[in-house]
Amino acid sequence: MTFISKSLLARLAMLLTMLTAPIAGATVYDAELSAELLHGPDLCAHAACADVMPLAKRFSKRLGSPQYVQALDADGKVVGYVFLSTDVVDIPAYSGKPVITLIGMDSKGIITGVRVIKHSEPILLAGIPESALLKFIDQYVGLRGDAKLEIGRGGDGSVGLDAISGATVTAIAENQVISRSAYEIGRQVGIFTTAARPPARFTPRDERLNWGKLADEGALGRLTISAREVGADSARGDYIDLYFGYLNTPTLGNSLLGEDNYQRLMRDLKPDEHAIFVIASGQTSFKGSGFVRGGIYDRIQVRQDPETYTFRDTDYLNLYHLQPADAPDYRESGIFIVRSQHFNPAWPWTLTLLVNKLDNKGVKTFAHYDQPYWLPARYLEGGHPTVVTARPAWQNIWLDRMPQIGLFLLTLLATAVLYAQRDRLVRASSRKHKPLISWPRLLLWLISAGFIGFYLKAQPSITQIMTWLHALINQWRWELFLSDPFIFLFWWFIIITVLLWGRGLFCGWLCPFGSLQHLMLKLGSAIGLKRFQQLLPKKLHDRLRWLKYAIFFGLIGVSLFSMETAEHLAEIEPFKTTFLVGVWNRTWPFWLFIGAILGLSMFSERPYCKYLCPMGAGLALPGKFRLFGLKRKAECTTCHACAAGCGSHAIDSEGRIDQMECMLCLDCMIMYYDDHACPPLVKERKQRETKGQALTRIGADGYFLSLDSLRAALPSKGKENP
Repeated sequence: MTFISKSLLARLAMLLTMLTAPIAGATVYDAELSAELLHGPDLCAHAACADVMPLAKRFSKRLGSPQYVQALDADGKVVGYVFLSTDVVDIPAYSGKPVITLIGMDSKGIITGVRVIKHSEPILLAGIPESALLKFIDQYVGLRGDAKLEIGRGGDGSVGLDAISGATVTAIAENQVISRSAYEIGRQVGIFTTAARPPARFTPRDERLNWGKLADEGALGRLTISAREVGADSARGDYIDLYFGYLNTPTLGNSLLGEDNYQRLMRDLKPDEHAIFVIASGQTSFKGSGFVRGGIYDRIQVRQDPETYTFRDTDYLNLYHLQPADAPDYRESGIFIVRSQHFNPAWPWTLTLLVNKLDNKGVKTFAHYDQPYWLPARYLEGGHPTVVTARPAWQNIWLDRMPQIGLFLLTLLATAVLYAQRDRLVRASSRKHKPLISWPRLLLWLISAGFIGFYLKAQPSITQIMTWLHALINQWRWELFLSDPFIFLFWWFIIITVLLWGRGLFCGWLCPFGSLQHLMLKLGSAIGLKRFQQLLPKKLHDRLRWLKYAIFFGLIGVSLFSMETAEHLAEIEPFKTTFLVGVWNRTWPFWLFIGAILGLSMFSERPYCKYLCPMGAGLALPGKFRLFGLKRKAECTTCHACAAGCGSHAIDSEGRIDQMECMLCLDCMIMYYDDHACPPLVKERKQRETKGQALTRIGADGYFLSLDSLRAALPSKGKENP
């Protein structure tokens, strides 16, 4: 490697140090929490409960299930409750990990305080200032815990909350964490109540179905957790493969238990008691290895909004045998009894399994795995009741931003259609006159930087690639990625176009920061800097371009060990500072970094894209397998006319186009058909003009159509069309 490239590497390392140093010490939200705070009996000895419940003078130990803490005044009167979100719900945010939140609520159900004590959200750890997070959670103070809270404008009885600009997905996840936690604790302590549901009535069917038929009609629920999902040994098979179902209904009870055992079970059950069978195989137990007589089965729960049901040893019956001959093999089995007048089997409910999972650093966390269940309609008189479910938060966002989504989709579609017509456009252009290419691209750069980047904040990033990779490894949730419609749609566009044409359509036409760089190049030319604009020497370029691939693989590798560290290092991308956070919200190293890139862009075409962008490197790799490439001629191996004008340095000494580097500017394709610029065409044109021969149309192969082939075609056309 040359001295210049070594020097550049050293400066790059120094710049990364400057960029990440102010971040590393700027937040305590990624610090590890003690086991006593997360699971110990005395929550408030380790957490600042008084911050979220200022009226309290002292606090109790953890109580109930889900757990909470009573807030007491000087006389010992309960004035409210404090609870940790992970004791109640397990809702991962954009990072794939939950935002651990301490919440206070008074005895009337009013939220008195919210404090985030740990999160792994990339945009909040390194980018958006803490004040934005504090402003967001302060909106909850004074609201009822049973209020319908929605990110956005609200309406239809809901309370609208402002999102965190640039972190909408995180805001949606945190809203669910706060509202669901407050509601479930409020229900448990009797603050909130719900209207009773009509009792279930089963159809008097006398059937004996095998396991396969029961499964086919949805009478059996199944929850499978792979070993990989929880960090267990995959060689030992699934972590757990669990089946369950509701036994009170005659068809299911008789089919699984046999008539005698089913009748005995029904005689033993009291009114408002419900039997649920569970069988499982795999590495772990749904009963829990720490269960003791008189204790609680802490791994399994049943939820039917808004209630959560846990089970003690007195709620458990042994299950020794299943009747169907085709039932799967299982390692353990049991019957759990739900004892509540509020549980209604006619309505949908969820079986929840709580397990410990190990992340890639060996840190143990608690995770909830939910499997919905609803009895088949034919088991119920009148079929399924009408269930009104709240519209998912991501759907509200899509509906609220439908006009912007329409314009965004129109931009993507127009770009794809325009590029698909490239052959017609380049044929109608010449090297010196190409308005059909240059003007649409200039318009798209303005739209991309202004509308897509600064207004929609829809800049794809390496952080999204890392987040999706970890979601695939840990737990994929479509609703989180659907929460940002523009990024979601943009990535589908990118995936499709990269496989069709390579990375160039996104990187060269629609990337907001790439567009901003090209606009700076245009600005430099307009203010008289054109004579100073030049590319790096090809040999130096060929060495430096590998930097972005090293950065890409480095970030992916670091993320497998520490996502937080990788997020800090991903500040090598200037996208967050430019579009999401704003330069004015960052410290001077970020100003210097952005200024240097945009300043250099006035003198050289897209320097960041060529040498530093890990996002571009990540797209270049699958782009090697594109379906359609650019055209070449046999003479291209010795003719360097296109290479001399390639702003991406994407044409090598043998005339081959490197699709990993090509930005699809189409200059080489314009020359391909230009008989005043392409040397082979210029030569043939002059020969024909000298001989007085006609200049025929240029064919798809880039050469004038043969006069002999045209003459041969004329008689046949004459016969067909007399």
